[in-house]
Amino acid sequence: MGSHLNYDALRAQAMGTGNDEAVTVNTRALIDKVLARYSGEWTTLRELLQNAADASAKKVIIRLDTIPSSTVPAPQSSDPSARLKHVLLYHTLKSYIVENDGEPFGAADWTRLKKIAEGNPDETKIGAFGVGFYSVFADCEEPLVSSGKEALAFYWRGDALFTKRLQLRETQSTNTTFVLPMRSSTSPVPQLLSLCQFLASSLTFVGLETIELWLDEWKLLRLNKVTAPSLELGLPTSIDGKTREGLMKITQVTKEAAQIHARWLKGVEWKRVALGMSESSTKDPQSTASLRTFFSRLAPGVTNASAEKVVREEQAAQHAISANLLEESNATLFLHVNRASVRTIVSHKFGSELERATKKPPPATTTVSLLTASYDEHTASASTMSGAERTTADIFASVVPTKGRIFIGFPTNQTTGLKAHISTPSVIPTVERESIDLNNRCIRTWNVELLRVAGIVARLSWHSEMSGLRDKLLRSSEGGSNKEVTAKQVSALVPETLFLLETFAFNESTPLSEVGTLVEEAFWTCSKQMSIDILSSRGVLPSSRVRYMSEDLGFVQGIPVLPETLVNTSLIKRLRDYGVITDVTITDIKSELENRPLDSSQIQRFLTWVGHKAKKNEIDSVIVRSLLNVAVVSDAENGSSRIIPLGQITNFLNPAKIPAEMPIPPNTMPFKFTKSIARPDLEAVGWEDLQIVPWLKWLFQQIGGKGDLPSEQDLTQSASFAGTLLPVLSKQWDGLSQSSKATVIELMTSRTTMPTKFGMRRPAESYFPSVKLFDDLPNVVGLHSVKDKMLAAFGVRKTVDIGVVFDRLLASSASGQQSTGSGTGNWSHVDLIKYLASVQQDIPANDIKRLRSTPICPSELSSTASTSTKRYLVSELFIPEDNLRRLGLPLLQWPGPLRTGMTEYKLLIHLGLNTAPTYPGLINIMASAASSGDSGLRDRALGYLINQFQLNGYSSFDTTTVITPYLPIEGSEKRLQIPQRCFTNERNTILGFDILRRDLHLHASKFGVSINPPMVECVERLLKNPPTTHRNAREIFGYFASRVTQLDDNNVTKIGSSAIVPLTKSRNSDKTEHAEKVKYVAPNDCFLGDGDKFADIFDYVDFGQDANVFLLKCGSKHEPSTQELAAKVAREPARVYTSLENSRYLDLLRTLADSWPTLKKNKSLVKDMKASSFLLGYRELVSKNTRRLSTTSKHENVDDEEDDAPVRTAELQSASKITVNNDMITYSQFREHLLIAPMEETLEEFYISLGSPELSDLLEQQHTVGKRLSDQSKAPLLQRLIVERSRLYLYDQARETVSHDAKWIEKSLSVVFVQSISLRKSLKGTSIRRSSAKSAMTSYERQEGFCLNVTAEFDYFQVAQALSGLLLKRPRIQQIMMLEMLLATGLHKLKAKGYNVERILRQKAYEARMAEEQRRKQLEQEQQDLDRQRNCLPGDFPESPESKHALQIDSPIPQADQSNQRPRGFFAKIGKSLGIEDRTKTPIRNSLVGGSTNGTSDDAPPPYTQQDVAKRPTPQPETVTQPHKMQQNLLNAIQASRSHDSSTVGSKPVVTDVKETHSYCDSKPAQDMVYISETSTSPPVRIFLAKEVLSAPYNMTSANFLAANASAINAFAGILHDCADIFRLSRNAVHIVYDVQGSTIAFNLNKALFFNYRYFENLHLEKVQQKNKSDALVYWSITMAHELAHNIIADHSAQHSYYTESLVIQFFPAVAAKIAALGNATPSLPSGSLQVSAGPSNAVQSLSRLVDDVD
Repeated sequence: MGSHLNYDALRAQAMGTGNDEAVTVNTRALIDKVLARYSGEWTTLRELLQNAADASAKKVIIRLDTIPSSTVPAPQSSDPSARLKHVLLYHTLKSYIVENDGEPFGAADWTRLKKIAEGNPDETKIGAFGVGFYSVFADCEEPLVSSGKEALAFYWRGDALFTKRLQLRETQSTNTTFVLPMRSSTSPVPQLLSLCQFLASSLTFVGLETIELWLDEWKLLRLNKVTAPSLELGLPTSIDGKTREGLMKITQVTKEAAQIHARWLKGVEWKRVALGMSESSTKDPQSTASLRTFFSRLAPGVTNASAEKVVREEQAAQHAISANLLEESNATLFLHVNRASVRTIVSHKFGSELERATKKPPPATTTVSLLTASYDEHTASASTMSGAERTTADIFASVVPTKGRIFIGFPTNQTTGLKAHISTPSVIPTVERESIDLNNRCIRTWNVELLRVAGIVARLSWHSEMSGLRDKLLRSSEGGSNKEVTAKQVSALVPETLFLLETFAFNESTPLSEVGTLVEEAFWTCSKQMSIDILSSRGVLPSSRVRYMSEDLGFVQGIPVLPETLVNTSLIKRLRDYGVITDVTITDIKSELENRPLDSSQIQRFLTWVGHKAKKNEIDSVIVRSLLNVAVVSDAENGSSRIIPLGQITNFLNPAKIPAEMPIPPNTMPFKFTKSIARPDLEAVGWEDLQIVPWLKWLFQQIGGKGDLPSEQDLTQSASFAGTLLPVLSKQWDGLSQSSKATVIELMTSRTTMPTKFGMRRPAESYFPSVKLFDDLPNVVGLHSVKDKMLAAFGVRKTVDIGVVFDRLLASSASGQQSTGSGTGNWSHVDLIKYLASVQQDIPANDIKRLRSTPICPSELSSTASTSTKRYLVSELFIPEDNLRRLGLPLLQWPGPLRTGMTEYKLLIHLGLNTAPTYPGLINIMASAASSGDSGLRDRALGYLINQFQLNGYSSFDTTTVITPYLPIEGSEKRLQIPQRCFTNERNTILGFDILRRDLHLHASKFGVSINPPMVECVERLLKNPPTTHRNAREIFGYFASRVTQLDDNNVTKIGSSAIVPLTKSRNSDKTEHAEKVKYVAPNDCFLGDGDKFADIFDYVDFGQDANVFLLKCGSKHEPSTQELAAKVAREPARVYTSLENSRYLDLLRTLADSWPTLKKNKSLVKDMKASSFLLGYRELVSKNTRRLSTTSKHENVDDEEDDAPVRTAELQSASKITVNNDMITYSQFREHLLIAPMEETLEEFYISLGSPELSDLLEQQHTVGKRLSDQSKAPLLQRLIVERSRLYLYDQARETVSHDAKWIEKSLSVVFVQSISLRKSLKGTSIRRSSAKSAMTSYERQEGFCLNVTAEFDYFQVAQALSGLLLKRPRIQQIMMLEMLLATGLHKLKAKGYNVERILRQKAYEARMAEEQRRKQLEQEQQDLDRQRNCLPGDFPESPESKHALQIDSPIPQADQSNQRPRGFFAKIGKSLGIEDRTKTPIRNSLVGGSTNGTSDDAPPPYTQQDVAKRPTPQPETVTQPHKMQQNLLNAIQASRSHDSSTVGSKPVVTDVKETHSYCDSKPAQDMVYISETSTSPPVRIFLAKEVLSAPYNMTSANFLAANASAINAFAGILHDCADIFRLSRNAVHIVYDVQGSTIAFNLNKALFFNYRYFENLHLEKVQQKNKSDALVYWSITMAHELAHNIIADHSAQHSYYTESLVIQFFPAVAAKIAALGNATPSLPSGSLQVSAGPSNAVQSLSRLVDDVD
């Protein structure tokens, strides 16, 4: 960044040395720009009137001088009206002359007049900015001003404004006059009505009193304002006169009335434009009609007829005015102004900021005025209008505050939101004086405070108006006798209140809505109380006491509420929204109810309202109760009145239940007050319907003179009252609940409540009138419409008492007397029962009990069937039936049949006569019969039970309660059993259970006999007596299998852990073996089946399919789990090993190893496994010769053929005693001393997990390193090779297995060549040692770090072995061999194998170029040094020729041998990748150990030119593509192939330019083939035939083609299947095609592969038929690889060749294996092909002739 300038110093320099130049102003442009801000219509007159007001003028005269028309001559008529009309129509305006009688201009005034933007510094004046006067230049070019004794003329010189001053003579007027000649002579006379309206509004708040308007010699308008003396209004204490910010405070408020009188000529009202339109409309009526139609559509509320009527009336009025323009009209407007005197309280800082902004200090005092149209004054103004009221209203249109405006001396465009004008002369406007400035921070604060003062003044005005209304109400009520305000008096003031509400209704102000918001905010917040005076039904009251009545509450008339006509006004809505006026509350109603009682009409309204509210959940029960507690009713009846407190009322009377004339309790509301109220409303109040029971209880409380009721209403004494009451009870009897009936019965039965012929009696002592058995019975009398069932419930008797009957009738029967009244004689039990049956329904319950408990009936004698003299209870006898007689039961003695429909039968049954024996009774009969040997009786009882089971309801009997054995058992006639101890399933006998007799099985459910015994009992018997033989076990387990679904978890667990399974020697033995020979195991511990695998170590059983199901349910398994296997082998390793032998035991260990993730979760099992000697280890016993060789050898790689064959033994040991072999070389040296784990990766990890050490952990090594070689030149090369190959090596390793990365190797590992390295190894804890020579070893020194020591003749395997210990945490032999391959293989070979080594090759090329560039620079530097030395030789001259050439050295830069270009093409790359290209390269090892070569290294960069260097960018590191990713890409390409499902093969020819070279193009011929059939191979191959074969000239049919080539095509399909198997390709992806011409061998169509049979027929068919498939397999496998590569790359590009090569290299060993499996000879090579060593490359080279044929 550049340095900052010192601007302060720069300014100081400019001020010190610069030239002074004045800033000039284009005055005309400045004035035009200022005038652009003034958009008002009468801006010039407004500014001149303001100047007059500031000069304290009282009168202003405005003259409009005109110029006669040059085209229209003046009328010759002497009519002045016509001349005025001509002036208005055709004259143009010459000048404005404005004159006022204010104070003349002083010197300062004349000076300010010539300066722009220098306003009046007087803070009491309206002018502020000093630009208002220049508004005259809007229409005037050179104004003239005269005032006092001086005049000032303005004139222009170019764009500069100049003035000239003139002293006036003393005889001239001293008034101030502004003469404004019009700039244009064509300006028409302005619209006079608009001008008059503006002048009327200008007179409103300013100090002017008179304004006159003249047009030539005509005085058009005169306005005169008269103000009455003001009346001071006191500041209420509830209103705070200070603004929020505290800048202003109201000190005084006055109220004054003003009137403006206007006199004008009618010419002011004449609308010249309207007249012109009228005249034109007569000329073009069609245009006028269309316009009227258009506007009528916009205003659908106005019809065409009404619109035309308005137009006609307007035209008539205008014609009447134009008839006499000089006619005078006058009007007077009364105004109401509240003016507040305001004291400002500003800080010095604020005053300074305000003065800086306005160029005048803030005033110490100011005023704020509010103009409204008072209701009385508005009425007076309307009544004094004369002439056309509409025009008068137009004259004062801007004065009457229909839409209040802000006045800053004169009206602005800003509205107030009220129907009131607000004058704030001290407010600071915008420059154009049309709005209030609320932008500048300081000015905004000032203006906002002034607006808040206006809001306070509005509140004071409202307070004053409400006080006036209150006074009017007081004056109107003084003359009446009632001091309370009446509704009539309030209604008289409603219109005036409505006018005030509309005046003070706040609406949105425009254009600044914030103005109205600030005024309204101050209006509401200035009050110290949240209340405002408002007219209510009780007079003018604070709003806190006034309520809004949203519903009819006629029962409370003392609450002050809003008159209904005021509710919807805007201000009232605002008051309700603010919560200033609330709805009538419950508290209000309670207060009113407490103050006065309710009359009959009010109580009905009150109850209806409360019930309705409570029913809608608008008030809760607590509120309802509180209202009722304070309300009382005045009940005036029969000239007396009583007070009814509603709080004591709990019931209301329902006349449908209790007649209204009946006496009611005092807590019941009289019916006359509730008869018009709906029942739901009464219930919502909390009252209940007076019920019969409480009412009856109250009546009984009044008997005996205890209450207020007279004796005539005593229920126990007055038979007439009882006669009235009992019908009421009878009517409601059916509707009473059982409990209510019981209460009524209790009340009525204990007292004398029944009127009888012998007086009042208790119900139990009374009889129905129908009872006439005896004459002296007290029968009920005088009751009509009383239900018998109610009297019966009370105890009124319908029958004679059974005791009386016994006493009278039986006694008379015993004495032989005849009964009177009933004709009774001697009675038997039959006669008694017949009588009782006749009156059965009326027999009392007590008599029924007595009849049941009295022995009254004899029984039949079982032997003779005659009667017996002994009497029995009815319940002890049975009905006389034959089937019961056969059972020997006691039967009732009855003459004749006793049928069910007889009343006597019903009575006997009711008294307890038995119709059938009970279930226990039958059991007793059967048990007694069996014990006595009466089998017939027992069978008859069983038959009766079975036949009558459903009819007699025996099914409901609980048979589990039977404890008496009565059921016969199968196989024994004498043995009996209870239902719970016998069963119907005969298989239960196997467990020793009894079986019900077979013929009774169908009826087992009737006896309660189950099919099977409970499973718990069966299980207990099984556990107590397990089976002893195989057959017995099969039967018992089969039985349980049939009930396996009934086994619950507890039973399964119990059986599974109990030893119940017998292990017998012979499964076919039927004899019970001795106990000692039978071994039992639990189901959990045995397995099912033959157990071929583990039968020797586990118990296997097989009891058949059914029994095995039961054992499986109880825990047996088919095979042991890995957990069980592990536990078994850990517990009995020797037995298991002996049983399984070596190979099977090893399989068992493999199984455990695979399940180790699951086994290790069982901690106790793992502990046992670690301690058990169950692991299999191997030890090799070697001969002495072998041991000698191993201990004395100097080299590790001794041929195995030279060793004696070792003897390998297996042992079982614990894990800690077996070693895992991770070092084969060390193992070969110590094998006879080591017990080694099986060398399988899974088993090794399993052994290690159990605690087996690794061989490397038991090894102690001591290295001896010889001296360093003097020549260390090869060390950097080897180190670079190691770093380079380490990156490739580690890329495929898992991150968690890596110890150090290639960067660490590059930074921390150094390579040193030494003379020799020897290694001495020993096993820890032993004295066994082995020594050997090594060619590579790593060492660590604290100072030098890690070092790789290598000998001159090093071995890559030992280098890889040493490095692996540093790179990996646990290197494996496979990983070491992989690293050896990477170190020993050149980059190009690695690339051919799929390794991405392009980055390394580019890096090598870049390093070679850098080395060459460095060498060239070094040669140039040496040449320059020689030149300087030669120049310094004495005697040598510059011009000597030797100085130029003697010491020059040629240093040519080696160029690439362009002739040694590598062959291009697909198979050339394959040959190079497989190592068959002709080159004279040696491995890198030769260059590292000193070998020489004439050729370039195989890792050297490819040839390049200077052009290549220029084009090639700087090499960047790139990601290495690993072989496994390449293999995945190839597999994806193979798996992408698919079957071709269409019946046709069609494609257009395609020619694609290839970017790699421009020497050839990729062409694909068109294909047009049709599906004809498929081969008979498995799976079949689809066959397609070219359409041209089917047409001329070939005319071959598909049938003919298939018949001639069927076997050959099948052979071709077999070759293609073999090739597909080589690539692990789905056989469905290959297809056969045939054409007669073209070069297409095969093609890939949407990943479906097609192969041409024609080529197979010509090239390979003969050999294949001779069983030689090798050439065909090689040929078509390479072709298939080519097509598979198209699944990745569509074009024949270098990428496609690369993937083809990769596929061939990846799968060619499978081709060779397939050929070897077929036993064919080596594929023959074409003539001229390169002969190389045996291997896949031979086959590759044999296909060089196919390069140009594929695709």
